[in-house]
Amino acid sequence: MGDLSKRFYAIKNDREFRYLYKKGECCPSYGFVCYFRQTGRRRNRCGIVTGKKIGNAVTRNRARRVIREAFRVFDNELSGETDKRFDFVFVAREATAGLKSDKVLGTMRVKLKPLLLKTGGKRSADGKSAAENARGIKKSNEVPADSDN
Repeated sequence: MGDLSKRFYAIKNDREFRYLYKKGECCPSYGFVCYFRQTGRRRNRCGIVTGKKIGNAVTRNRARRVIREAFRVFDNELSGETDKRFDFVFVAREATAGLKSDKVLGTMRVKLKPLLLKTGGKRSADGKSAAENARGIKKSNEVPADSDN
């Protein structure tokens, strides 16, 4: 089988998808939106969502194949770098079907991997998520230090 495994561990239950939407971190990109959360499982798992806005069945299936192949390679790289395990949900966008899996893999490496290696999908000490820290987003109840409030 070589260095890359062929097995793909999928998230199948609607309850698990909803849990990741609600409690997971969000990492948007051009080709997809990824929700992730650290788990205590032995392996990384992935769920892929393609809505009807993406196109017909052929287009949606291609988007799923592209994300699945990119995740298969990304999963092996991530497993070699950290002992943490995650659940992922990828929501495909219209552009996903037109992309090659190498491009999607590059996006995962650039945008997703630093978030995973830095915080592990949990909130940091200041209560912000990794995605919020990376983007510099303030929580709505924070008051700037120089304010008179």
